[in-house]
Amino acid sequence: MIDLRFLRDHPEVVRASQRARGEDPALADALLEADAVRRAAVATADNLRAEHRAMGKQIGKASAQERPLLLAQATDMSVKVKEAEAAQHAADSELDAAHRAVSNVVQPAAPVGGEDDYIVLSETGAPTEFDFEPKDHVELGESLGLIDMERGAKVAGARFYFLTGYGALLQLGLLQLAAQKAVASGFTMMIPPVLVRPEMMAGTGFLGKHAAEVYHLAEDDLYLVGTSEVPLAAYHADEIVDLADGPKRYVGWSSCFRREAGSYGRDTRGIIRVHQFDKVEMFVFTTPDEADAEHQRLLDWERDMLAAIEVPYRVIDVATGDLGSSAVRKFDCEAWLPSQRAYRELTSTSNCTTFQARRLAVRYRDENGRPQIAATLNGTLATTRWIVAILENHQQADGSVRVPRALVPFVGTDVLRPGD
Repeated sequence: MIDLRFLRDHPEVVRASQRARGEDPALADALLEADAVRRAAVATADNLRAEHRAMGKQIGKASAQERPLLLAQATDMSVKVKEAEAAQHAADSELDAAHRAVSNVVQPAAPVGGEDDYIVLSETGAPTEFDFEPKDHVELGESLGLIDMERGAKVAGARFYFLTGYGALLQLGLLQLAAQKAVASGFTMMIPPVLVRPEMMAGTGFLGKHAAEVYHLAEDDLYLVGTSEVPLAAYHADEIVDLADGPKRYVGWSSCFRREAGSYGRDTRGIIRVHQFDKVEMFVFTTPDEADAEHQRLLDWERDMLAAIEVPYRVIDVATGDLGSSAVRKFDCEAWLPSQRAYRELTSTSNCTTFQARRLAVRYRDENGRPQIAATLNGTLATTRWIVAILENHQQADGSVRVPRALVPFVGTDVLRPGD
């Protein structure tokens, strides 16, 4: 949730942010109104409670003749207090709903626009070219015995798959390499729950406009996570974290689940857009003034991992209309896919400032010992989708695929060949 004090002081900035996102700026005004109503309700209830307490003291000092009238007045006042408290509770609920409807305030430097209005910040490596007709990752994966889409669909339905043989080892190697790199950079390794309570899913901003993406187990009222960002963000919910020695960094290894609602017809072939995949995700708690610098560090760690798999990629500054509700700025790293002759997202890192931590009540103590809302950031370090970029960019004319040097110790071979 955004800072209400910022909204009161800078309402036009919040309205402009809503417009830049393609969202309704009137939601900012609705939040302002709900905030004003709630503050008035609190003041009214506080004043009536104070009067009621004062009246109680009067009754204690009153004479026998005065007491009956004062008791009657106290009874009337008690009714008014209960009515005021009910009005305050209603105002609290309305404020909470209005507060959750407003997305985080985008950074001024973020490009304004929709999905195609990103800005390319850098390109690393030239797009891979071959002197033969390149295959796509599905054809390569099936011919090399790495991916079984047909049996995945038979067992679980569309957009499910088996990783088999060296395909499974390739994924495990990717994730293990990512985990090792993160731990070497000071992250604490975590294997989190993949089922979370509704308040934790809502706290990270995934039950708003992204709710249709999430699998819900109605009988248990639990949600399957689409990223370990959710349980990692919730790890310190309702706590004061110690940031005296710098950011608190976690890296989560988990399976992730997404319904892919509204994406029918997009990337239905292969393992680019699927319902289940594995991911290593970085997550950071830090102070708000350190968040921008930490965002750049997360991007640098992602770039280091991409260098290890030896694929061409570019970094883009994602436009405001394509940001999640929690993010104020997001950088994507997109790898070149020869079969599509296009760049496709492999990693993403978002700066969520205090938006998630405010919802989850994650705080830290400033230099004066006062509790303040922490900032949160996240960044992807490896996923199942990376296999696509590896297979397509390292394929050879004979149908084999070269294994990137950094992954050879995990996979156990430097070349994947048909029949292996």
